[in-house]
This record gives sequence, structure tokens and C-alpha cells, in this order.
Amino acid sequence: MKISKQARRDAKALFRSCCEGGLLDENRARLIVQQIVSRKPRGYVGILSHFQMLVRLDLERRAARVESATPLDGAMAGAVSANLARKYGPGLNIAFAQNAALLGGLRIKVGSDVYDGSIAARLNDLAESF
Repeated sequence: MKISKQARRDAKALFRSCCEGGLLDENRARLIVQQIVSRKPRGYVGILSHFQMLVRLDLERRAARVESATPLDGAMAGAVSANLARKYGPGLNIAFAQNAALLGGLRIKVGSDVYDGSIAARLNDLAESF
């Protein structure tokens, strides 16, 4: 479905109005969606679909996944969380996971940014250099 430029502009304006201090306010977003559905302005389906895409992208940008070969202790997990919060700001949802294939080190993915400091990645880089 093709979305008009006006619908995109309206969706962006609504999204900006839902953000407070750089973070998305979920209650405000729900309220705005309910108001649009009840009023049904011209092109409301396009507005809602583009608004949904903007919300999804914001949630993905605020999600971090930290993988390690062994479980991280509390101090190390706290240090990683603090460094990620300092770099990406508050409101970051951090999930810690264990991946034995890494052999050691960490792989951190925040939105589309990937920081791979694992031994498996270094071995792979070394193998590709030959």
C-alpha cells in the first residue's frame, strides 16, 4: 500500500508528540492511536501504518543484546550496562544471553550496531586473511 506524503508527515508529527525526553511514552502513543481510530481522518490507515513503523524502529533502536560464552557475573554485567547506557542514553532494554559458539569475549548488538569482540570472530578474521 502506498502511503501519501501527508500521511507520512502526520505520522512523524504524532510520533514526535509521543516522545518525551527522547523516549517514547507508550501511554501517549496508545491514546493517540485510539483517537485516530475513533476520528478516522482522511488517510488514517496510512498514518497508522507509518506510525507503527516508526514505533517499531524506535523499539529496535532501544534494544540491546549482549552475548557471551559464559554467564556474566554481576559486576561485569553492570559495567557493560553502564557503558551502553552512557553511549546510547537512558531507556535501553538490555538482554543478556549465553552463546557457547563465541568461545570467549562478547558480542553486543544495539539496533543495527554490532560490536563483536569474540574469539570466534577473531579466528574467522584470521582464517580469512590467509
